[in-house]
Amino acid sequence: MMNPYDKELKALKRAGRYRERRVTDEGLIDAASNDYLGLAHVKELHRKASNTLSSYPAHAPKASMLVGGYHPIHVAFEKALCEANGFEEGIVMGSGFNANIGLIEALVRKGDVLLMDEEYHASGIVASRLCEGEVVFFPHNDADFLREALERYSSRRVVVAVEGIYSMGGDCVTRDIIELAIAHSAVLVLDEAHSSGVIGPNLMGILDHYSIAPTPLMVKMGTLGKAYGSFGAYTLCSVHIGDYLINRAKNVIYATAPSLYDTALAHHALEYIRSHAVQLREKIRTRQKIVYDTLGIEVEGLIVPIVIGDNREVMALQEELKQELGIHIGAIRQPTVKKAILRLIARLDIDESLLRQACERFAPRLGKIT
Repeated sequence: MMNPYDKELKALKRAGRYRERRVTDEGLIDAASNDYLGLAHVKELHRKASNTLSSYPAHAPKASMLVGGYHPIHVAFEKALCEANGFEEGIVMGSGFNANIGLIEALVRKGDVLLMDEEYHASGIVASRLCEGEVVFFPHNDADFLREALERYSSRRVVVAVEGIYSMGGDCVTRDIIELAIAHSAVLVLDEAHSSGVIGPNLMGILDHYSIAPTPLMVKMGTLGKAYGSFGAYTLCSVHIGDYLINRAKNVIYATAPSLYDTALAHHALEYIRSHAVQLREKIRTRQKIVYDTLGIEVEGLIVPIVIGDNREVMALQEELKQELGIHIGAIRQPTVKKAILRLIARLDIDESLLRQACERFAPRLGKIT
């Protein structure tokens, strides 16, 4: 059998769910990627990272963190992240997907309970299947359900997993979800992939947004390939949990340490975000206002989900926007979302008038009068 997955591929094509890789068209305006602040285009950050790396004899980590790959560039970035976010310990990791797999598999042991929001990222869903403990998915942002579950499992160690901003819906985890986890002494995993660098007075994410201080039972995971314009991830936590992860998280123990260039680049991006927070927040607010004024959608970050519902139609609309406005918008289909959506990212690089045009293109569909 030369094509063992032929039936599966044909079924995907019939359902309008077939995916292909396409080389990035640099001629299009990017309204699809997660480069929220446009830092992937700031050449000064690239130059600074290159200069940082050139001061060391090696340009690669060469080994896992526990076998000689833990580099001063990693250490400096971890310390800067801890200082900016108010945590005790930091661990740089290979990617957000990699980090969620390692974190959740390590934290949820036999006899434990994992309470995970049903809209948690696919990496967390995969990780939940590797857990030795009991796994319960709770309805999205349902504080009442979570409260009952926390009370029901009060005699066991409980890990609660939520996202700061949900990657497809663009909404924040509610404050009461976080407060419930704190009140019931649950280990709280906060996936800040889409919130770090985007919300909060200091743009440090959901805890900054709600003015909630980190606790010894919180684990914050953030990615570097989104607002930070680099690649990789990090985990912030207490010294106690950090020590445990270094000894139990397989993505830390068995994987080559993260790229030195990407870590240095993210460090300079962090410094840029902190020193430009006021200007960046103003640009974010301006784009949020454009979205609200044209579409009637109030977004808490920069993710604008436009529900279409039909797989083939989202692909057709995506192509139309490329032809009409020269703008690339994400077309997201099942199983990533329950109903097909166009996922517009109001990146700070996008001209305000073009963003308004793109939003106005969908206003009639959403019943918004412009």
